[in-house]
Amino acid sequence: MINYEDFLRVKSEAGAKCKPFFTAKVFAKLLQTDPYGRVSIMQFFNYVMRKVWLYQTRIGLALYDVAGLGYLKESDLENYILELIPTLPQLDGLEKSFYSFYVCTAVRKFFFFLDPLRTGKVKIQDILACSFLDDLIELRDEDLPKEMQETNWFSAPSALRVYGQYLNLDKDHNGMLSKEELARYGTGTLTPVFLDRVFQECLTYDGEMDYKTYLDFVLALENRKEPQALQYLFRLLDIQKKGYLNIFDINYFFRAIQEQMRTHGQEPVAFDDVKNEIFDMVKPTDALRITLQDLLRCGQGNTVTSILIDLNSFWTYENREVLVVDTAEEAEV
Repeated sequence: MINYEDFLRVKSEAGAKCKPFFTAKVFAKLLQTDPYGRVSIMQFFNYVMRKVWLYQTRIGLALYDVAGLGYLKESDLENYILELIPTLPQLDGLEKSFYSFYVCTAVRKFFFFLDPLRTGKVKIQDILACSFLDDLIELRDEDLPKEMQETNWFSAPSALRVYGQYLNLDKDHNGMLSKEELARYGTGTLTPVFLDRVFQECLTYDGEMDYKTYLDFVLALENRKEPQALQYLFRLLDIQKKGYLNIFDINYFFRAIQEQMRTHGQEPVAFDDVKNEIFDMVKPTDALRITLQDLLRCGQGNTVTSILIDLNSFWTYENREVLVVDTAEEAEV
């Protein structure tokens, strides 16, 4: 630990390069609950390292900013990540032939979350502010635990998992996914009506989906609590592009869930019950319309969208109380 007086003494001994970090503002920022008004030297060291890394990364990203306007296009970010691969020991095992798919997988995450309006560019400032670069740089750690690799979208196991799933879905091996092939995604319980909307709204080629469009789809379904994912799903649920969901829209999607329940020999749940539950969860500003803002504000947007598009999610929601009891009993055993 170090107090402010000694902090200033170190400043006077440090070189000119270090002095900008020895300010009262930095000291106050790091000051927490120490009764003697001291800060942790290790915390200060980490703060400086992080700042320097951000400066270096900012300069590194700027080299790829062809237009010099403070943002990167998709091709710019692809070049940056391609040249970053050899500096990340965790990616040493990747085959060169997989590099283009890895880069595509990595870049999609940046653009899905940082460019929700699909302008085709992301601000360097936004890249630095989000946590994705931290996840990438984590791959410099040669001893990164397996569980951390599995939860890191940019790790080799994660990229290979996503690409492997894509190849498994592509039954006719033409490099693209048809609606029938995509229907097998996950537990294979996404409704046909929802899949129709995916193919109506998302970029396809002769009615088939390429890997880049598939990545957006996966990022939306794997991150349903995030605003960008809810925005993606809302666009699909808003059939008539009205900017809100009404009872007709909810019924349109829920009928497909009821149909799947009948197919699986289950007694369908009444639409009115589900409709009332959804409106109770969301508590929209307008009692008859649910906007994207309503979904974001209520904190239940992921539940609402899930029970309208996926039988498995609906079944889990319907049986949530039974599942909680079962889990508790298993824990006791």
